[in-house]
Amino acid sequence: MTQDEKTTHPHIPELVNQLKKGEIDRRQFVQSAAVLGVSAAAAYAMVGATPRDAHAQGTPKFGGNLRVSMNVKEVSDPAIFDWGEKGNVARHIIEPLVQIDKNNVAQPHLAESWNVSDDLKTWTFNLRKGVKWSNGDEFGSDDVIANFERWLDPATGSSNQGRFSSMTETVETGEKDDNGKPKMTTKMASGALERVDAHTVRFHLNRADLSLPESMADYPALIAHRDFNGGDWSKNPVGTGAFSLDRFGVGEVAVLKKRNAPHWNGDVYLDQITYIDNGDDPAAEIAAFASGQVDTNYQTSVEQVPTMRGLPNIEVMQAVTAQAGVARMKVTEAPFDNLKVRQAVQACLDRSRILEVVYGGFGAVGYDYHVAPVHPEHAELPALKQDYAKAKRLLAEAGHPNGLKLRIDCVANPTWEQNTCKAIAEMVKPAGIDMEINIMPGGTYWDRWLSTPFGFTSWTHRALGVQVLNLAYRSGVAWNETSYNNPEFDKLLDEAGGLADVNERRKVMAKVQKVLQDDAVIAQTFWRSVFVSRSTRVKNIYAQVAFEHHYNKAWLA
Repeated sequence: MTQDEKTTHPHIPELVNQLKKGEIDRRQFVQSAAVLGVSAAAAYAMVGATPRDAHAQGTPKFGGNLRVSMNVKEVSDPAIFDWGEKGNVARHIIEPLVQIDKNNVAQPHLAESWNVSDDLKTWTFNLRKGVKWSNGDEFGSDDVIANFERWLDPATGSSNQGRFSSMTETVETGEKDDNGKPKMTTKMASGALERVDAHTVRFHLNRADLSLPESMADYPALIAHRDFNGGDWSKNPVGTGAFSLDRFGVGEVAVLKKRNAPHWNGDVYLDQITYIDNGDDPAAEIAAFASGQVDTNYQTSVEQVPTMRGLPNIEVMQAVTAQAGVARMKVTEAPFDNLKVRQAVQACLDRSRILEVVYGGFGAVGYDYHVAPVHPEHAELPALKQDYAKAKRLLAEAGHPNGLKLRIDCVANPTWEQNTCKAIAEMVKPAGIDMEINIMPGGTYWDRWLSTPFGFTSWTHRALGVQVLNLAYRSGVAWNETSYNNPEFDKLLDEAGGLADVNERRKVMAKVQKVLQDDAVIAQTFWRSVFVSRSTRVKNIYAQVAFEHHYNKAWLA
């Protein structure tokens, strides 16, 4: 009997039946089976497919320096990473328990395997044995537990509190507010972590949570050494990864060199990865490609795709994703504390037109509920239509019969973000809304993104729809930029996250999406495809849905 057969979740036979009946497709089957503990290789085999490997593009060659154009940001504390670029530098040094592959499937990484109870509340993760930290220590359960304890400590300020909210509880701090009411905080629930042995950790959740493996793959969930307890990680970057940090300068360069020790995952072909910061001007990056100074990049903006495709020996790769930008309104701040104001903005928008004008049609239309068509649990809701009569009526009912002045904050680059704001501003004018666009440098915007009353925020891809909703809209979580607080929404989200059956989960998600859409906390008008450029000499890299870099098996021809 195989390990997969020993640990098969009882829902797996039903998944097989749904696949045979055409109720789910092969992608949904593989993704769902992998989450429930079937090895990704076995899940692919069940549908007659195999994961792509480094040999798919020829015989790999050892050596070389892969030069990557990407903003180089500070990497002081992995627990509070808030940019994918930070994760890309660190991921080759410290690694996650789980990794999302090019097909959006959760693959074991530092965790060798996992299994889950029938009720999705008890998850057992089996960690790889023989993995060594760069300082000689053995990787194991104590490292995983130390990281979760830090992540779920409110003093850390990690967004992982939202990712792993099924392991937290809300308690009184012992202090009182100005009205005499007890102040509350969120901390790790008692008994949430169990050290079974040196290489086995069991998670006891207070509610069912299907997304646990995928959440462990997100960039703030990289496993640091158990002795790291804050401070500047880059000063002593102990890791289990194939590379070490050789040189680092914010806004300049990050140089990673292959460690002398063998990596637990086999051959690593590159000798070095060099991240080069070419700034925010796309012209500088294009010039670097044209002159042969870089081999690939973090992302190519949609406006630059035609230019990049015109360069010799450059390929532009594309991925369909759940990447999105949201014009979000803070519901605790006037005038957005009035539902009818938010709904008036929503009613002004021609979403298909915005997708076409701003992003060349490369993506899908969005309808203000932040669950994408590529998510397995996405529920199709009736399309929202532009309705100026409705918008004017709502504004009048909200006390603004003569119109309303608004200001939205956004970043200068990438330009599709400010262009989306410009499109929205034009579309709200006929309803009497005068919308000023405050275009800001990225650093300035991100210093205040959680506090601005009206802002435009780019959200990266997550494998499951429930993941991003837990991060962005659950009451009280660190990245809840709208200050949205709806117990009904939270309850439905809990229910959806506890359903292994993707068809049943979709039924509940229809309710979740409708609540969020009706509360109009965001204008999320489209989902965008993403683009990554590479020299044709670079082999075995791809446009990963969340812009993650997995370069251990990359090589240079």
